[in-house]
Amino acid sequence: MFESLNEKLEGAFKVLSGNQKLTEINVAQSIKEIRRALVAADVNYKIAKEFTDKVRDEALGSSNVLQAVKPGELMVKIVMDELVQLMGGQSVGINVKGDPGVILVAGLQGSGKTTFSAKLANFLKSKKKNNPLLVACDVYRPAAIDQLEVLGSQINVPVFEEIDNKNPVEIAGNALVFAKEQGHDVVIIDTAGRLAIDEFMMNEISQVKEAITPTETLFVVDAMTGQDAVNTAKAFNDVINYDGVVLTKLDGDTRGGAALTVKYTVGKPIKFVSAGETIETLDVFHPDRMAQRILGMGDIVSFVEKAQEQFDEKEAKRLEKKIKKNKFDFNDFQSQLKQIKKMGDIKSLMKMIPGMSKLTKNLDIDDKAFNKVESIIQSMTPLERGNPEVLNMSRKRRIARGCGRNIHEINMFIKQFDQMRKMMHMMSRGKFNDAFAGMQKPGM
Repeated sequence: MFESLNEKLEGAFKVLSGNQKLTEINVAQSIKEIRRALVAADVNYKIAKEFTDKVRDEALGSSNVLQAVKPGELMVKIVMDELVQLMGGQSVGINVKGDPGVILVAGLQGSGKTTFSAKLANFLKSKKKNNPLLVACDVYRPAAIDQLEVLGSQINVPVFEEIDNKNPVEIAGNALVFAKEQGHDVVIIDTAGRLAIDEFMMNEISQVKEAITPTETLFVVDAMTGQDAVNTAKAFNDVINYDGVVLTKLDGDTRGGAALTVKYTVGKPIKFVSAGETIETLDVFHPDRMAQRILGMGDIVSFVEKAQEQFDEKEAKRLEKKIKKNKFDFNDFQSQLKQIKKMGDIKSLMKMIPGMSKLTKNLDIDDKAFNKVESIIQSMTPLERGNPEVLNMSRKRRIARGCGRNIHEINMFIKQFDQMRKMMHMMSRGKFNDAFAGMQKPGM
């Protein structure tokens, strides 16, 4: 997401390179390119013009005050500040207080409501230590109930459903009674979506909301629909007056216009964003961090937070001891892979690191490569996983047959693992020069 916008904005800032100060002429040239970039990103022209007018006024007002700052750097700072304000200024949390707290999830069919409901349940369970209950109120799409059941089982969160009941208002009411009886402090209600906005749909979701009086109502939007997502969000807000927006599929082929303008157009904050298929890929929306990503600055704070979520101090100490003794094995390696996968897809993670966005632009990073490695490890016996040194040719051939790989791939993986283990061992003993010299040997 935002790759095209980032490129165009960089071009707009380059207009100022070589200039000693901001002037009406070079600012006008830069502003013109910024406006074009925003419109190309599916931002409404009126909003784009208002945004660039603010940037222009701020730039010309600052040019004589901050003479020590290069014009291009100053323009980046001004654009970033205005982007943050355009997207809401600061992050806004959700209200789960109540007996129980009730979260109503609405949106069009295909927007990712059901998946988001499960992701939110997992988020609340793991980060807020809540005891959530998922409620299947999509009575028109049987697959939605099945999908919610599957997702709920993955995160060990129960799903309330009434297969023979086709009245979502009754199902929601019964779910609240069940939640109180079973001690669930948060209820997440997944409602039915439609392919388009219609009167029946709006009446139904209004009735559900009136019956259960939720503490939080969230509208889920597919970011890939661009400006149409903003229009849909406005239509829903006019009817149900929701509390916040959730943008899904930010890892898809989206130009970013919805993320930039939904707060401005609807007046409701973006509360969550989702960029990935795995259940852990749900993030609180931070306007300042998103602005940094748009401008190619990365998002190191979010990166560190994701890493800390997967960090286990006891496990780290255990691994440290094994590495120092050169006993790091395939079980340990597989455990680390699983933790990395929980953080999200690798390319998105790399883009969070400042300076890495450009490097990953044309890089084909396939997360399925992890699956290949895991299949090799899973084809090993417990003895082999815990003792890499026992892997002889006979064992390697059996592993190759078990995972459907050829012997060359098995040898390559084991060689790379052995090199990594040796390097980790040397570094743990303070032999940094030896470790890096080993990395530079021919054929390694």
